[in-house]
Amino acid sequence: MEIIYSVAELRMRLKQEQSVGFVPTMGNLHAGHIELTRQVRERVSCVVLSIFVNRLQFGPNEDFDKYPRTFLDDCDRCREAGVDIVFAPDEKEMYPVPQDYLVEPPEIQHILDGAVRPGHFRGVATVVLKLFNMVQPHVALFGKKDYQQCRVLSNMVRQFNLPVEMILAETVRAADGLALSSRNGYLTAAERSEAPQLFAALNRVKSALLAGESDLAAIERRTVNELSSRGWRPDYISIRRQSDLLAPQHGDRDLVVLAAARLGTTRLIDNLEVSL
Repeated sequence: MEIIYSVAELRMRLKQEQSVGFVPTMGNLHAGHIELTRQVRERVSCVVLSIFVNRLQFGPNEDFDKYPRTFLDDCDRCREAGVDIVFAPDEKEMYPVPQDYLVEPPEIQHILDGAVRPGHFRGVATVVLKLFNMVQPHVALFGKKDYQQCRVLSNMVRQFNLPVEMILAETVRAADGLALSSRNGYLTAAERSEAPQLFAALNRVKSALLAGESDLAAIERRTVNELSSRGWRPDYISIRRQSDLLAPQHGDRDLVVLAAARLGTTRLIDNLEVSL
């Protein structure tokens, strides 16, 4: 496995590869990231995983400074997983001049997580476009846990005609259902025991929809109240269309339930697709 820090060296190295698969991360790797590398390995001759904590996607009161940075352990995990190249640019390499040119997603960036984290998806789209230009992958894998992010980036790839095949992988979960996330490490032992209740709540919403309940607002309110009674502070529980994350219309059958809620000081997100 090689560790490369500069764009120039990365491009030189990748010239010899016939097919490149890419998994962008912010480090602090877990089994979900490793599963993405496994899936992309089946499709390409060279797997690149990037590690870069992107300041642009953090708000002024968010956890950029304390976001866990575990580079040496991450490299060990990549080596064990058979990753070919870890691309680890620093901020000067990623943003050699102030990033005045930004990718401005449409209205989807302002709803759900975007309403709670203004500017977040602008920062995500900008850094991913830059990484795509640096790595020039044939295939890129993203996990569905960040469902709204997947929609933003898939639309970006399509509208800019980027020569990248986007693959969206199913969320990897712990045995008790909790979606794997780097931020799970912030949870106390008691909070970690409670955390699977977020996924349990999504499953109750799914069961209600499959049972024919049609008052979506009432289902959402009930779920918010259930979580709140357990000590959660929900930002939203929302039933949307899978295709564009807009409110479902009569006859829509492919839905997704999205959730974001704080447990103690940790903000967790999750989602569950529902096909009626």
